[in-house]
Amino acid sequence: MNQRTTIAALLCAITLTACDAFKKNTVQEISGPVPAGARILFFNFGVNAPAVNFYADDRKMTAIASGTGQESTLGVAYGTVGAGGFYTAIPAGQYTLAGKIAAATDKNLAISNLPAALEDGKAYSFYQSGIYNTTTKTVDAFLVEDPVVPPPDFTVAHVRFVNAISNANPLTLYGTIRSLVDTTKTDTVTVNAAVAYKSAGAFTALRAGIYNLLLRYPDSTTNKTTLNAVTFLGGRVYTVGARGDITVATGATADTLQSTANR
Repeated sequence: MNQRTTIAALLCAITLTACDAFKKNTVQEISGPVPAGARILFFNFGVNAPAVNFYADDRKMTAIASGTGQESTLGVAYGTVGAGGFYTAIPAGQYTLAGKIAAATDKNLAISNLPAALEDGKAYSFYQSGIYNTTTKTVDAFLVEDPVVPPPDFTVAHVRFVNAISNANPLTLYGTIRSLVDTTKTDTVTVNAAVAYKSAGAFTALRAGIYNLLLRYPDSTTNKTTLNAVTFLGGRVYTVGARGDITVATGATADTLQSTANR
């Protein structure tokens, strides 16, 4: 084989290798069918609850890696969402969902337990909720289905309200947005009305834009809490969760609102 032939063969091999690498590193094709199984978001909304890792039976669903490559003892802290706010996939079936202490003290002690039947192709949100009992080392938990579908209208966002405050009566979530008719005024819309503890309202279509969110009892015009300047993008789906202690006005355990994108 002469030198020119050898060089041509090497260039061909390099090209084939590069093409193979390109196929492996290009954007993943997501237009096909959704993989089988269920998906879950995990929220630690239990007031004063320790940070946890979430489990389905013995299957660890969330964890935080440390700089040493070992699992961190920080876990999912109060007021945060596991797995960076992404859904975690799991085969459909019957499970006991649990939050287990991540710290070295009481390591892997389950502070919440909830039997749940997860259906194929469905999405869910699991909430540790209510107020942590320091004597029994337990906290409430509940599961809601997330019927998230691609919206047909990309000028609107779809938003719902989930109530994770155990010592509150049913609550109504409102949103205010600048009026299109008179920009010196605002329009008020009801996101969900009279949502009880451990419940979720239906997804409501809202005009895309920036909202101030207002949480009230149904028979009151007084705000229990507010969350300002929340952006709802067209074509996206959001859950606004209420957590905290309704009797506390300020501080880390006060009642508050939190917006999370479902898709």
